[in-house]
Amino acid sequence: MTDRWLGWRAAAQEALYGPDGFYRRPEGPAGHFRTSVHASPLFAGAVARLLCRVDEALGRPAALDFVDMAAGRGELAAGVLAALPAEVAARTHAYAVEVASRPEGLDRRIEWLPELPQQITGLLFANEWLDNVPVEVAEVDSAGVPRLVLVRQDGSERLGERVPGAEAEWLARWWPLPAEEGLRAEIGLSRDRAWAGAVASVGRGLAAAVDYAHTSDARPPFGTLTGFREGRETAPVPDGSCDITAHVALDACALPGARLLAQRDALRALGVTGARPPLALASTEPAAYVRALASAGEAAELTAAGGLGDFGWLVQPVGIPDPLHAQT
Repeated sequence: MTDRWLGWRAAAQEALYGPDGFYRRPEGPAGHFRTSVHASPLFAGAVARLLCRVDEALGRPAALDFVDMAAGRGELAAGVLAALPAEVAARTHAYAVEVASRPEGLDRRIEWLPELPQQITGLLFANEWLDNVPVEVAEVDSAGVPRLVLVRQDGSERLGERVPGAEAEWLARWWPLPAEEGLRAEIGLSRDRAWAGAVASVGRGLAAAVDYAHTSDARPPFGTLTGFREGRETAPVPDGSCDITAHVALDACALPGARLLAQRDALRALGVTGARPPLALASTEPAAYVRALASAGEAAELTAAGGLGDFGWLVQPVGIPDPLHAQT
């Protein structure tokens, strides 16, 4: 298989989601990298509060959906259900959407699906999904022409044909490359389409995508394609041994009515501030002070500049007002 030259989109699709793909491995994504979900239960609590705001905007329907897209092993869905008020939890139908098999011991209230349900009424939440939707990679050749990058299973690369059709149009609109040899871009067209399809499944409610992101005013000149294995960044090799990821052009994904904001702003609007507890509490209730201090540290990590706080949130209301707008 190592002598086959494929575009990065096809190669990564097989490496990540094929029969022996990375996302079907028994240890799950948490065995290789840490997301906001794994960093602190405060993240699930914030998403639960967001779901409650969506619930209110919907008029508190008899059935409320929560969809955890690219659910890993269901950690976020389980955390959200645990954090919801009992009355809301009783009306919530939770779905975890993932290519891997249902993990043992997962809360029975969570329905495990290989693809999105239809006609969602509630919150569709996609945490670090779009960065793993495979994309074509373009590189400028010596004549100043953007060409598709081809790759073998061992990670070797070469340039292929000139970027064609719709992909070329996407580049010109969202990531124009100067005629300078070696400059690269990830062509986000497949992600735009994937996100539009996900939003189309929401009848009423909110779709939110959270990811490593960049916008048109700050595209990285050499792209962001990389790999992760056992907690460390590594070369992206499409053999199923590592995650293959690239930051998301979230501004290109956005549909009319959407809004982009940084994770720090979204989480602060949902009550995750990172404020230290008053020092006086250490004298009157030392155990409570220690717990509050630990919580403040976790909140600081989730909202930190240069880290998780820089993640982008793409918020797409469908038939309701933006439940974050008044608070940010």
